[in-house]
Amino acid sequence: MSHTGVDVIDFLFYTIYPVMGIFAVELASRLFRAPKWIKLWTQAVVSFGFGAYYWFVLPAPQNFPLTALVLFALGIALVYQGKRAKISPEKSPY
Repeated sequence: MSHTGVDVIDFLFYTIYPVMGIFAVELASRLFRAPKWIKLWTQAVVSFGFGAYYWFVLPAPQNFPLTALVLFALGIALVYQGKRAKISPEKSPY
């Protein structure tokens, strides 16, 4: 992608990595039968981590600030849902 300085394959990988991280947390929480709120908060940490990496660690022409903002928003939503799941687990469908 000439406007970001990132190859198309690398861009696809940058898109897939956060999804793989969130799915890995989902798989681990099902294997270990973790409470819903722990799973959601761990997914939020993964989302915040990728957001910080995409915005602050990648070099300037190759960073993704908009993607990072979306990941931060997802992290905030996951923290909120985790809080709801901790307060009343029966009302949380996740």
